[in-house]
Amino acid sequence: MLKVGVYIRVSTDNVEQQTSLKNQRDLFIQYAKEKEWSIYDFYVDVESGTSTKRKELNRLIKDAEARKINVLVAKELSRLARNVELSHKIKRIAETNNVHIVTLDGAINTLEGNGNMFGLYAWIYEQEAQRTSERIKIALRSRAELGLFNGSVAPYGYECIDSKLYIRNDDTPKVVRRIFSEYISGKGIDTIARHLYNDGIPTPAMVAGKSNKNDKWHGRTIQLILKNQAYLGHMVQLKQSTVSVVSKARHKTTIDKQAVIKNTHEPIISEEDFNLVQDLMKIRTHKNYHQALHLFTNTIYCSDCGKGMHYKKNRKGYVCGTFNKHGSKACSSHIVREANLSTIVLSEIKQFISNIKTTDLYDNFKLEIHNEILKHKNALKNYEDDLIILKKRKSKSISMLIDEIITKSDYELFITDIDEQVKSLEHKIVITKQALEKISDSSLLNELNKIKNEELFLDELTPELLHRFVKKIDIEEDGTPIISYRLTIPLPTLINN
Repeated sequence: MLKVGVYIRVSTDNVEQQTSLKNQRDLFIQYAKEKEWSIYDFYVDVESGTSTKRKELNRLIKDAEARKINVLVAKELSRLARNVELSHKIKRIAETNNVHIVTLDGAINTLEGNGNMFGLYAWIYEQEAQRTSERIKIALRSRAELGLFNGSVAPYGYECIDSKLYIRNDDTPKVVRRIFSEYISGKGIDTIARHLYNDGIPTPAMVAGKSNKNDKWHGRTIQLILKNQAYLGHMVQLKQSTVSVVSKARHKTTIDKQAVIKNTHEPIISEEDFNLVQDLMKIRTHKNYHQALHLFTNTIYCSDCGKGMHYKKNRKGYVCGTFNKHGSKACSSHIVREANLSTIVLSEIKQFISNIKTTDLYDNFKLEIHNEILKHKNALKNYEDDLIILKKRKSKSISMLIDEIITKSDYELFITDIDEQVKSLEHKIVITKQALEKISDSSLLNELNKIKNEELFLDELTPELLHRFVKKIDIEEDGTPIISYRLTIPLPTLINN
């Protein structure tokens, strides 16, 4: 008995779609019963049809690769994918793992040998998705020009009722006014964020009930609030646009393509205060507010929260960035003095070099590199051999078309598939050659040999010496450094004194 993986996709999780989901399940159960198939599992996604990041579809693909199913069933091809690339990917995976694809609309049924229309149907569905996307964009612009809110989450301090923004009946509008007031008084965005966090003020993500909500305020959040014209009572929408229907990538739209509608709702901030803040932000941006670069800048991190350490002049050393921004409620200081850390790191580097000079490390590593080169050369030969075979198949198909053994449409579908495989192989060849060049270049081996043979006088830890050997330093709560070296070889015993 054939084992079937049933894929179902619905667009949203509203009541209507839940009913549709039940109906589809019943339909597939009945269909499998008639065919005398056994349903292995249902794979249900509630997402956009053009997305390639669907969890259940990815699970289905993994099960197909593991050969847990014999047949993949969907209502129609567009349920699986609405773009050509994803459709052919699924087709290749199915063919490789001897999994058949069947759609209930009868368009695709590889059990009966009619899988040749895959490319055509995929193209049709992608075009339809593109037209739908354009219609949605036109509708969103029309709504925006009417002063209606298109976003999913209203600006902090507002709520959306019937596509209109209204001031919330809670403390959030007061928080917005506080942010503007404190910035005008001279406080920086990070200082404001830290005070709000320590006062236990809910963040915008918490108020919106987002799944990835966090109780920590950040300077970037404060900055976005200070720049948002919504607090003047104006609506600025269509700031971003998707690159294409098959990609979630977005880019900023030019000012002339944005929809700016004034006086659509009640303001929280006066025009005088808003304009003053914009002027102050320009002035402060031009000043050098960045910390001076110190020896361990961009190298040293907190071992608990993972944030970069900040140099504090008064402590002559570094503290956890999270602690520095949000206080002890968020993380501990992890303080370490720069002079002490320099001594420890220099001592470890000396021991590190000594280990290289007094062991067989160089010879062992040389052997490992030789084996890696051999492995990549073998892989490269296999890719190149497969490429030759594909190109021969492509040439043969041209002859078959000329001799009218196959139709033009079949030829085009075949060539499309061949070209995709060729493209994939050519990419693998490029990557393998690059890796081979990198290994053959053996910069790491050369570095080891250089260290082994050269005389190094290490009296001071310079930035050049630090970055030559050290990739990253994690600082534990008691100030102990954990050093990660750039050379991925056995490390000396950690020195903690």
